[in-house]
Amino acid sequence: MRKKVKYAGWPNCVKLTNGRIELVVTTDVGPRVIRFGFVGGQNLMKEFPAQLGKTGGSAWRPYGGHRFWHAPEVSPRTYAPDNAPVKHSYDGRTLTIVQPTEPSTGMAKEMDITLDSRANCVTLVHRLINNNAWPVEAAPWALTVMTTSGRAIFPQEEYRPHPEYLLPARPLVLWHYSDMSDPRFTWGERFIQLRQDPKAKTKNKVGMKNTLGWGAYTLNGDLFIKRFPFDPAAAYVDFGCNTECYTDPDIIEIESLGPLSTIAPGASVTHTERWYLFKADIPADDARLADKLLPFVKKTKPV
Repeated sequence: MRKKVKYAGWPNCVKLTNGRIELVVTTDVGPRVIRFGFVGGQNLMKEFPAQLGKTGGSAWRPYGGHRFWHAPEVSPRTYAPDNAPVKHSYDGRTLTIVQPTEPSTGMAKEMDITLDSRANCVTLVHRLINNNAWPVEAAPWALTVMTTSGRAIFPQEEYRPHPEYLLPARPLVLWHYSDMSDPRFTWGERFIQLRQDPKAKTKNKVGMKNTLGWGAYTLNGDLFIKRFPFDPAAAYVDFGCNTECYTDPDIIEIESLGPLSTIAPGASVTHTERWYLFKADIPADDARLADKLLPFVKKTKPV
């Protein structure tokens, strides 16, 4: 079901629900999903109260929720503001959000959002369009900004013993401000976990080549699983990352990236995610986590 709603100070939002889960999409700014959760339940996405309901202006505002960027990250190109209204249409199944061309980059963004009527699943197709008169090298970048006090979880590659397997399994990428000794990290045998801590004083980030194509976030009995593709033949930004996770005292982001492409004038590239939502209590210790989490991952569909 689709319904126009007022939400967080924006008068022209669109709510999609199948009676079990719901998401709210802004159209006064965007493209952006500002809410995702069970009907009547917590919003798993971050909202910045001081910015809710605002529109216009030239300053980039994080707002909260799920946003769409293009990589690699560089200021000011990546931080082109999404403060203007977006067009939207609904064909009875898919909500399409169309952003005007960014004046500072010549790029435009679209999102096709389809809520499954029978399963707790949302499919999002991110489309990055080059409206310049010249080719642009870029990658679509989908950032889901989760609310505070939860835990992000990413799979390690399958264990294979030495000396039967001698080649590396995947790159793990760090930034200048990354700190592997940060107690928010848990470097497990089967999973990498990063906990959001509102009392933290620093920022942290990790990236990886994630061939298994999923990341999760758990908070207060809700389990969010994001699925996204990996192409072994493609080139990815940031030393080969298709998955990144950033946290600071306000947020934690579960980010996926498409391949780096040269986009011809008038052409576009797409990047697809599937979101799933379950009720589950997910423990933090590595061994028990696998027993509780992986059955839910098996219920999801790879992109």
